[in-house]
Amino acid sequence: METFDYVVVGAGSAGCVGARRLSDDPAVRVLLLEAGAQARGFWTRVPAGMGKMFSANPFNWGYTTEPVAGLNGRSLFWPRGKTLGGSSAINGMVFTRGNRQDYDNWARAGNAGWSWDEVLPHFKALEDNQRGGNEVRGAGGPLRISDPALRSPVVDQFIRAAQQLGVPLVEDLSVRGVEGVGILQASIHNGKRQSTYDAYLEPVRGRSNLVIRTVSHVTRVVLADRVAVGVEVMEGGQRRTIDAGREVVLCAGALNSPQLLMHSGIGDGDQLRSHGIPVALHLPGVGKNLQDHLSVNVKVRTRPGVSHNRHLNGWRKYREGVRYLMAKNGYLACGATLAAAFTRSHAGVDYADLELGFRPISFSYSPSGQVTVDDIDAVSVAVFACRPASRGEVRLASSDPLQQPVLIPNYFDDPADLEAMLAGIRQIRELLRTQPIAASIEAELLPGPQATSDEQLTEFIRNTGKTSFHVCGTCRMGSDPMAVVDPQLRVHGIARLRVIDASIMPTVTSGNTNAPTIMIGEKGAALLKRFPPND
Repeated sequence: METFDYVVVGAGSAGCVGARRLSDDPAVRVLLLEAGAQARGFWTRVPAGMGKMFSANPFNWGYTTEPVAGLNGRSLFWPRGKTLGGSSAINGMVFTRGNRQDYDNWARAGNAGWSWDEVLPHFKALEDNQRGGNEVRGAGGPLRISDPALRSPVVDQFIRAAQQLGVPLVEDLSVRGVEGVGILQASIHNGKRQSTYDAYLEPVRGRSNLVIRTVSHVTRVVLADRVAVGVEVMEGGQRRTIDAGREVVLCAGALNSPQLLMHSGIGDGDQLRSHGIPVALHLPGVGKNLQDHLSVNVKVRTRPGVSHNRHLNGWRKYREGVRYLMAKNGYLACGATLAAAFTRSHAGVDYADLELGFRPISFSYSPSGQVTVDDIDAVSVAVFACRPASRGEVRLASSDPLQQPVLIPNYFDDPADLEAMLAGIRQIRELLRTQPIAASIEAELLPGPQATSDEQLTEFIRNTGKTSFHVCGTCRMGSDPMAVVDPQLRVHGIARLRVIDASIMPTVTSGNTNAPTIMIGEKGAALLKRFPPND
């Protein structure tokens, strides 16, 4: 039987970070286990290939939710990374930290050490910002953060129109943690996607104290008298056990970490018993508190030449392919969302609760997750409510750890979320009617000029809303009976077991969640070294 000091489960946005930081100590042996294979192929590194990575492919779990009442009974396709780098290897690469008040609220809720001022050093440590370091930006860290490879005039028109409506310009919008409008930075370097595997682990892959195994599916944590002593894995169709001499660290993500806990007998006792799983610890919060950003797109037709679409269709896409291969720049070197405005849905909210993400491009989406660039001149603006009040749940489908969990998003269970989205659509429309961007727009395509009432816009939201890929919160940090981990990310009631990934967020951050998840990996590894396991 193999023994390592630390067994890290999941080589995703946080797991790659944790494995790197733990293995920085040559005196410890670290095993990193990933259920997927290493992502290979042209589109896995090309920023514009994200649409292909979102849809069903070997590097994507390709989950599907239960039918959602708030979405007129639709089930949603939920992409999640199943490869080295996890979701950072298939996402839209947008790098935003969220609002500083998000973290201050975590600390005020009883999570000491998680305020903005306390997480900021970890944010700065993870990044090497193209703009250089300052009081909020990091320089010299593993992850390269860059401005868009192209900054077409319509992007600046969006920013200036928002300013005309009173939204302040913020130069460091991605990292400063305040509301405003500006350019969004991305985890792209020299025209290539930067996953956390690329940034953190590939440079140290040869370390003798670090073992990385792919296509190794962890099925449960092995417990002895409520002490985590190892993991059970499925490799090549065979189950075996690997010992952890110090700790087991779950970094499997907001859907798979609670699933693993439940298959290990940690969770709501009644649910576990209903599947014939022996209860090691009744911890009812496991899988609860699921949050996500549901987004909708306002799409408008533009004057010819304004949109990026024409460069990614027809004969021009081959020209762009050659340009990318030769110089790693051009339209293929860009993500989709290049600017954003963080605004308030109404005057009564404490801080910005809407993200309006501008794309000089437009897509069409299939129910299976397939994303295709529209063959028309068009741009789009996506909106989501940054701090949804609705809460969903992850449950087990059966006692089979290889079966997809039951995903219950409960979008719009709280009517406040729908009200915020309606406000967001109206803000987008007003912004697109404002100069200078108004001069570039010919007509609204979606929701369309016929949709004017709240009832019509509500149906548009329910019929077209989709995930922003920001699921989190299912192993919530806290000290109350429904919390799963403490502020040091140790699982309550189980010794030598931590969760370090997006599932520990008490509330979702106000923006794209990949950067906060990487920060959680950094801070979680530091906490693991500083605070002993709860033996």
